[in-house]
Amino acid sequence: MRADWESILSLVNCEIISVTKSDSLDSYVLSESSMFVSKDRFILKTCGTTTLLHAIKPLIQLVKNVCGFDTIADIFFSRKNFERPCDQIAPHTSFPEEVDWLNGVFGEGIAYSFGRVNADCWHMYTTSPQPHKGVEKPDQTVELLMTDLDPEVMKHYYKSVSMDGKAATKNSGIDKILPKSVIDEHLFEPCGYSANGILPNGQYWTIHITPEPEFAYVSFETNVPLDNYKELFQRVVDVFKPGRTSLTIFANKTSVAKDIHLELADNWETVGNYQRTDFNMAIVKDYNLSYSFYKNTYS
Repeated sequence: MRADWESILSLVNCEIISVTKSDSLDSYVLSESSMFVSKDRFILKTCGTTTLLHAIKPLIQLVKNVCGFDTIADIFFSRKNFERPCDQIAPHTSFPEEVDWLNGVFGEGIAYSFGRVNADCWHMYTTSPQPHKGVEKPDQTVELLMTDLDPEVMKHYYKSVSMDGKAATKNSGIDKILPKSVIDEHLFEPCGYSANGILPNGQYWTIHITPEPEFAYVSFETNVPLDNYKELFQRVVDVFKPGRTSLTIFANKTSVAKDIHLELADNWETVGNYQRTDFNMAIVKDYNLSYSFYKNTYS
């Protein structure tokens, strides 16, 4: 299978650096972010000028040939608005272009933008609702996308400061965000950091860091099920100290997190030093989704 994954990833312009496996999940650290593979789910996160959508058609064919699966239950594609859209490669030069490309594969889908389209915002595309049989498994995803990073914090992710990925993980406090994880991390030359964490029952988290001051950026994502994510949010921002961060929470009706959006709307206007400036809620198929944007008010 590794040769198959490498063939698909070559179309995306990234490669496999390391692999960690559990009973229910295969975790791949890539040269441009991460990939997770389980029995019924495929997650690919990329960054930079990669061409993620080029993976879709060969992936569909591979799953059909190897597993015999010929039906896609759901597909979700999401990203923050680009900092440098002029540097991107087709079909990623704009969100409308990406939507057109995806519609060409899946038929007419549904596209959303949350936040301020003339500032920080978050785009998402999904396929039209399909009938589901039986009770859906609980499913949730939490993502923080952070900018305006503290240069002193970002120093941990340079080879000149940290010896390797394990040292960066420990010295920065990343290992305290979700303890008891099996962590696979990599510190790039001369700087940059990626880590995947695996927990029992197919739970994962992933972090990717670009530390250069001109375009410093950190992403954090997990599917760990919690009925309240405020403490986790605080742990993450305490480690990275972003000036700005978006928070998306995506949970289906059987998830323990299904009602967090109401709690978030009423009680998350301020979290520690962070003041919320934008908030959107939506029902997307069988999922409740919320988008929040926070600014650090500490001075």
